[in-house]
Amino acid sequence: MSSRLLSSLSSLPLPPSSLLLVLLAAAVLVFFLMTQRLRPASSRPGSIPGLPRLPVLGSLPWLGGGLPPHLLFTQLARRYGSVFSLFLGPHYTVVVNSHQHAREVLLQRGRDFAGRPSMVTTDLLTRGGKDIAFSDYTPLWKLHRRLVHNSFTLFGEGTSRLQDIVLSSVDSLCAELLSNGRRGFDPCPAVTRAVTNVVCTLVFSATYQPGDAELQEVIRYNDGIVQTIARGGLVDIYPWMKVFPNRCLSRLKDCISIRDRLLARKLEEHKASLSDGDPRDLLDALLQGQGEETMTDDHVLMTAAEAFGAGVETTSTTLLWIVAYLLHHPEVQQRVQKELDEQVGSDRAVSVSDRGRLPYLDCVINEGMRIRPVSPVLIPHTAMTDSSIGGHSVSRGTRVLVNMWSIHHDPEHWDKPDLFNPDRFLDGGGRRVTPPCFLPFGAGPRVCVGESLARLELFLFLSSLLQRMSFTLPRGAAPPDLQGRLGVVLQPLPYKVVVTPRAG
Repeated sequence: MSSRLLSSLSSLPLPPSSLLLVLLAAAVLVFFLMTQRLRPASSRPGSIPGLPRLPVLGSLPWLGGGLPPHLLFTQLARRYGSVFSLFLGPHYTVVVNSHQHAREVLLQRGRDFAGRPSMVTTDLLTRGGKDIAFSDYTPLWKLHRRLVHNSFTLFGEGTSRLQDIVLSSVDSLCAELLSNGRRGFDPCPAVTRAVTNVVCTLVFSATYQPGDAELQEVIRYNDGIVQTIARGGLVDIYPWMKVFPNRCLSRLKDCISIRDRLLARKLEEHKASLSDGDPRDLLDALLQGQGEETMTDDHVLMTAAEAFGAGVETTSTTLLWIVAYLLHHPEVQQRVQKELDEQVGSDRAVSVSDRGRLPYLDCVINEGMRIRPVSPVLIPHTAMTDSSIGGHSVSRGTRVLVNMWSIHHDPEHWDKPDLFNPDRFLDGGGRRVTPPCFLPFGAGPRVCVGESLARLELFLFLSSLLQRMSFTLPRGAAPPDLQGRLGVVLQPLPYKVVVTPRAG
């Protein structure tokens, strides 16, 4: 390192006196770095062992190699233990890789670790944390979350509203998929449009046709946010870097601006037509429950915006992963369809009430969320108070990353974890079981507020599609690549399918 630094400095066109000063400074810097570089992440008594660190850079030089974070952390856990520490620049961070420690962080000491760090990209995305997912843990956040949860119950289990919305979107999706005939095609755009349509209907009662300009605008800005926020890592580690030109940050701001203009227009339309009757959608429910002076229009807008960010990308990605795995395992698809034929038939649409009679289909969804969690590393937590993890002391302000990938692929708790096997969620009597190490939506105070909605949506989409059609590979095509690419979520690489209508 020292020779490379010195040789590059000696080639600069500087006067001899300046060059001497620079070389001297470089030599001092190299000496300082060499003496500091093997300093552990934390050396306090009772602290968590972890990676070495350097001044300013922290442990970043030890986090290279090109692996995505969830795989890198899994690899590092083999060396440092299931709980280890590192410095992301100046930020002391603890990484949790086992379900016992994850449950400790999320459930047993959930309030201790319920905070969120302030980051440049997420502050831009949420107007300074006026949403649910990225907002810090405060009395206002708890009030806001309760309001959102109560609003979501309008569409939850026991009501037909979500079912009607999803089944309407399913009809359009099936027609679009089947219109391709025997030709191989990428199912991603059609699935994304269908899921986006569901969210648009839930949030502001808009239903679009596939080519509608406003729907395309929603998909475009949502995709732009997803693509750019994933590249904002460095500015989130070093916030001062936002003063420098940053193409990704500029594009993120543009997409957020388009999003906010559209949602602000919808909000004003809802205010003008709001009544005391039953809310038509999420915006109505939020406006009716706004009551508290501290619950501003920004909170309402950011909640609506988050429904798109969380609701579209996660659901559509999970569906696309499951279809990819069904192409690898046609016997699983056939077994689901046999269960559907026996329990539902082909004369009527699948309904939420059928869920109890379709245990294997539910297990396929669970296995999809286990083997390819859309959020391989959960949104960072921060310690609200001095606490501990696994007997190690953790001081207030520490960032905590829960590596869901490692938890869902731990061979101590999952037999052959890299194998797609829905039967792992059934007991010997064919009844559903949920292992304690299965945490696709997190747990505790920060559990995903939309979990019940997401589960119902996944069930209705997948059951309806497999009731009506079969997915196969185009002739001569290789099965989908299952490695995926990591952005905001872990997405499958593009693949092609052939859709065939089922008799009935």
